[in-house]
Amino acid sequence: MNEKEMNATKVVILAGGLGTRLAEETEVKPKPMVEIGDRPLLWHLMKFYASYGFNEFYLALGYKGEIIKRFFHDYYILEGDMTINLREGHITGAHEVRKPDWMVHLIDTGIQTMTGGRLKRLEPQLKNATFMMTYGDGLSNVNLKDLLTFHRSHGKLATVTAVRPPARFGGLEFKGDEVIRFTEKPQIGEGWINGGFFVFEPEVFSFLEGDDTILEAAPLESLAKQGQLMAFRHDKFWQCMDTLRDKRVLEKLWESGSAPWEI
Repeated sequence: MNEKEMNATKVVILAGGLGTRLAEETEVKPKPMVEIGDRPLLWHLMKFYASYGFNEFYLALGYKGEIIKRFFHDYYILEGDMTINLREGHITGAHEVRKPDWMVHLIDTGIQTMTGGRLKRLEPQLKNATFMMTYGDGLSNVNLKDLLTFHRSHGKLATVTAVRPPARFGGLEFKGDEVIRFTEKPQIGEGWINGGFFVFEPEVFSFLEGDDTILEAAPLESLAKQGQLMAFRHDKFWQCMDTLRDKRVLEKLWESGSAPWEI
């Protein structure tokens, strides 16, 4: 796979879930639109993919999808300065705005549709080539080109990025009953979980049924049983945004000026 073919790989982002565990934010907006700094998490995620040359996105919308549509519809105007002639009703477009070279397809995949069902609805647009997929609520610094190269090397239908997130609680080390060390550390031992950042061949659509299909249940289980699911192990930064605590972690990293996902 040459550089041009690699960069042409399409990216699916599941952006339609309800985000009930982040209800303080998601009562008024879909979870991918919750802001880290002054930008939606979705923007951070897309910018990360684009930094590797992956610029064509399929956003699988559902809950409050109109907010995501409006964000991209108004992106050009909101990102830069403008001049408005109120007397004549003329608007001069944004000045000196930096326009990302992205092609964004906004696809309504239903309010109640499950993860596998959302992907299944995109089959007409994705059935002819390898594509990437991730969730719209997590960030990482996984090397996406290494991920795609790994996927191509094994020849299977699916690759999932396996991650070991930081332990939610501090670790204690003892000497007798005395605590000799307290650490906030990654999970030890196996501890690998599904971190998203998938690569799929179009044949995976045969493992998906209707809107009620949960990708992480029967489809991935069947792929694993048939020896068609491989893991790309990533032991560096990965963080989901399930709770306000998670949001604060991401915001603190962004405000530090050295967010791991920013390239």
